[in-house]
Amino acid sequence: MTVTKTGTAGRASFDRLRMSARGELVEPRALRVLSLLCGFCLLSVTILSQSTGPVIVVETSKGTFEFETYPTEAPRTVAHVVDLVKRRFYDGQRLHRALPGFLVQWGDPRSREAAREADWGRGAEASSGQPIGVSEMTKKRANTRGAVAMAHQGNPALADSQIYVTLADRPDLNGKYTVFGHVIAGDDVLPRLERGDSVVRMYLRQ
Repeated sequence: MTVTKTGTAGRASFDRLRMSARGELVEPRALRVLSLLCGFCLLSVTILSQSTGPVIVVETSKGTFEFETYPTEAPRTVAHVVDLVKRRFYDGQRLHRALPGFLVQWGDPRSREAAREADWGRGAEASSGQPIGVSEMTKKRANTRGAVAMAHQGNPALADSQIYVTLADRPDLNGKYTVFGHVIAGDDVLPRLERGDSVVRMYLRQ
């Protein structure tokens, strides 16, 4: 058997070729392009995963729904709500507002008291007492169906613990409230909710 030596030019030409995943020969330039595309895809997935934060579970007397949060766009708001959830601030409250085709709302600690129903959702006591305002309001997140946002009583500076969820697209609310999340599960529960229904508990999904 005769062994033939490959010339310098031949070796250089061969070295420039590589095998693709399907066994096809590809040039290094193509490999670099594929590598860049893969890197871009991984970066996109990473960015998307980082754009959403803790998922909050809301158990009500009519069923359970969940919403994701947007800490990248509303870090202070998300941190505030997460803190209230961890402190069980919302547990045992009742919905003080439920308007078919519009929204459902809760977050007034006095709603646990049936005798004070006339005052639910109103006045300085209708919150946690730690207002954060709407400084994180952004046009990136609109009040589409299932949007979760911080409510306020006509004064944006008083946005605190009251949360609303839209039951339909409400562009008229855009630019007025901080949208910090969106319902991702159990949205069939929302239309069944009525004023006085209980928020049994809220917690972070593990």
